[in-house]
Amino acid sequence: MEIRDYLRLMRRNWIIIVALTLVGLMAGGAAALLAKPSYTSTTQLFVAIQSSGSVSELQQGNTFSQARVQSYVKTVTTPAVLDPVIKDLDLNKTAADLAQQVKATTDLDTVLINITVSDVSPVQSAAIASGVATSLIRTVDTLEAPRTGGQSPVRLSVVTPATAPTSPASPNTKLNLALGLAIGLLVGMGLAVLRNVLDTRIRGEVDIRRVTERPILGGISFDPEAAKNPLVSMSDVLGPRSEAFRQLRTNLQFAHIGNESKTVLVTSSIPGEGKSTTAANLAIALAQAGQSVALIDADLRRPMVGEYFGLDRTIGLTTVLIGNAELSDVFQRWGEDNLFVMTSGQIPPNPSELLGSQQMGTLLSRLDDMFDAVVIDAPPLLPVTDSAVLAQQVGGVLVVVGMQSVNHAELERSLGALDMVQSNLFGLVMNRVPKKGPDAYTYGGYYSYESQSHQDKKSGNRGPKRTDVSPDGYTVSASVPNDLVNAENIREARRFRSM
Repeated sequence: MEIRDYLRLMRRNWIIIVALTLVGLMAGGAAALLAKPSYTSTTQLFVAIQSSGSVSELQQGNTFSQARVQSYVKTVTTPAVLDPVIKDLDLNKTAADLAQQVKATTDLDTVLINITVSDVSPVQSAAIASGVATSLIRTVDTLEAPRTGGQSPVRLSVVTPATAPTSPASPNTKLNLALGLAIGLLVGMGLAVLRNVLDTRIRGEVDIRRVTERPILGGISFDPEAAKNPLVSMSDVLGPRSEAFRQLRTNLQFAHIGNESKTVLVTSSIPGEGKSTTAANLAIALAQAGQSVALIDADLRRPMVGEYFGLDRTIGLTTVLIGNAELSDVFQRWGEDNLFVMTSGQIPPNPSELLGSQQMGTLLSRLDDMFDAVVIDAPPLLPVTDSAVLAQQVGGVLVVVGMQSVNHAELERSLGALDMVQSNLFGLVMNRVPKKGPDAYTYGGYYSYESQSHQDKKSGNRGPKRTDVSPDGYTVSASVPNDLVNAENIREARRFRSM
């Protein structure tokens, strides 16, 4: 991973990182508040050799003192030194307990001994430090005294007496807060990395690029109102979501150059990625550009196109394929543009066989001749083979990738299924892309308009009306688009537009 990948990872998981950092900071503060304060007092002793004062004796004494200091440091925490202190100060503890509070050190190449004592009481720590120093002096005098009698050649003197400290040595509040902050930050970042390793869901363009280098033809931003108004013509027609489908329409036209077939199959890897809404809105965007468009609901397992457009699906694709109806009987015109919808019809027991039949191929050829564009909503690739079968008969395929719905392995398997049948993959469409953050997908464009939804509220407009063609050829407006049109009307509309 590069540095920018780690930065993106931190932006994705910033809530977790910040939360754990704050938890660590609070834990450090709590530890500082709950810990009992400890006070430290220090005294310092000087070790000297009693001699006549000649130069050679002074040199020998200095060497002897430095050699003996290390032994005296070890002696500080022995019962010989600590037991008298316990008795003198009337302490309710053993020599081993007191040794945990006492620490003796010496600096290199010196004859100084530092005795440090920690205690919950500042006065007690100073008293113990003074008592240990006094007891060490007596103990060394006893240990170094000649057996023949006389004074000890070694003399210890207190050069820095112990004093009661005014502030506790621990807990160190600043240090605890810094440690808590650092530990919380490290744990948060570690959890973010672990989550990134275990969670392989596609979240943005970078994740798609780890799976494939196929072109991304568009990105549809997440819109919480899309569940209520799945069709862009029912919402803000000049909003970012509508613009995204127009961008997809433009990019698809470039991807379609050199392809004789006008049919586009829209599918996804798994259910719930938004392929039906993408197919429906792409058909609307193509129709708004002046093309005659046929939208075919070929999802014969969970058809949704009829529900989105408010159309009757009792007759449709399956009705034509089994020979119970003609195209003129099943196409329903929707909106004021040349958009003609063929719903799924009755759900059959053998969808794959029906979509891969010769009748389906003949139907697609007829639709190619009748319309400028044909958009087919097909089932997902992984649960069933319907789309893979149908992909061999169309001009190209669009794969919808739902952000945080599909993972790397599923996308790779679905693209592999299309490669296996040698289909023409136009590209991918990212759906439900975050509007902000590290995974946002942006496209160029300046918006200098008043929200169309706001204008609709002021004018009382509740959305575009349907324009249907009646059997006698007259155009009528209706709020419920259930009228059927025949093929002659479609060809007449195309002829009129080309004049």
